[in-house]
Amino acid sequence: MSRRLPLGEGETTRTACARGLLRTGVVEKTGEVLSAAVLAEQVGWAAGLVSGMANSVLAAHWNTTDVAMLASGVDAQGRALPSNAWMALRRLGWSVAPPAGVTVNDRIVRMVQEQAGRTLRSVKWRADVTAGIVATWPADPAKRTPQEWDAVREAIPDGRHLPSSVILSRTRQVAAFTRKHGRLPVDVFELEAAPHGARMLLLSACDGQQASIARGDDPGRVLLRLQLPTRPDPRSYRDWAWVGCPITLPPTIPPGAVLHLPTLRIHRGRVRADLAYTHTVPQARRSGHTVALGVDWGLNTLLSAGAVRLHDDRKITLLGAGGMFRAAGVLAKQHRLRRESEYLHAKTGHYERLIASNDTHPLTGKHHV
Repeated sequence: MSRRLPLGEGETTRTACARGLLRTGVVEKTGEVLSAAVLAEQVGWAAGLVSGMANSVLAAHWNTTDVAMLASGVDAQGRALPSNAWMALRRLGWSVAPPAGVTVNDRIVRMVQEQAGRTLRSVKWRADVTAGIVATWPADPAKRTPQEWDAVREAIPDGRHLPSSVILSRTRQVAAFTRKHGRLPVDVFELEAAPHGARMLLLSACDGQQASIARGDDPGRVLLRLQLPTRPDPRSYRDWAWVGCPITLPPTIPPGAVLHLPTLRIHRGRVRADLAYTHTVPQARRSGHTVALGVDWGLNTLLSAGAVRLHDDRKITLLGAGGMFRAAGVLAKQHRLRRESEYLHAKTGHYERLIASNDTHPLTGKHHV
């Protein structure tokens, strides 16, 4: 499949994402049909291997020096780091090995490094925010003075445009650490433990040796081919098998769009595929628009919007009936959950009064539940 789209005059490309579902798979070597449950199990085994190896990379480089080096965009020799996270980690020499006795190919390692690299790159912003807050720690963390607000915003990169709620939430986090340990944290890496790698497969970091995707005769369906383990701890390359998974494309993906390798994840026992695709769209113009969207907010209606069209005779007509955001359903659920919570708290308190510290009371079991 060609990775380039032919562009006409006044056209450009746009990359978007849609969600798909893997319902079945076929083992190419034996022709065995895999049910949705078996397919989810094998994808889960692969995702578990990737997640476990990513955890080791995150734990090894969860520090200020390594994160700053990765975020700087250059290596020790001053060369620019590649944009792909897995390539950047290899340039820096941050390797990873599978658990003892487990065999994985190099493309699995790529997915591990891609996931860990993205996570480490994203933490740089949190590290800068935390460093600015610690460096300008206020006399009263619960209430900064105007001068202290100016100081903390100056200490944080682009802090002038940072919402106050972000600074307040990080301040509460630092204050909780201070109450527990009697001192300020050194950095965010002492404040937060290394995160766990997500159980997903970033197939975009792979090539045809691990996965491929291609359209068939039906433009609404594609075939995803990938290698999956046949056991949770593959001991050799014989424990990996090529599996073909047909995917029905959602109607939002145009027939002429270029498809990219998706991200696979397990959700409620089913394999979800985040399908990225690139398609052609008209270039945005500075003037000459004939359709406009108006959005407004208010007290009674949180958000309302409507579209209009400008005709050649300079008349403006409404497109459709517009739309609005109604929070009545969400608020009703919130009130119902609040009432249930109050009822459960009252019932628990009643049990505690009846039990009166008697571990042999018949209601002890219900109270624990």
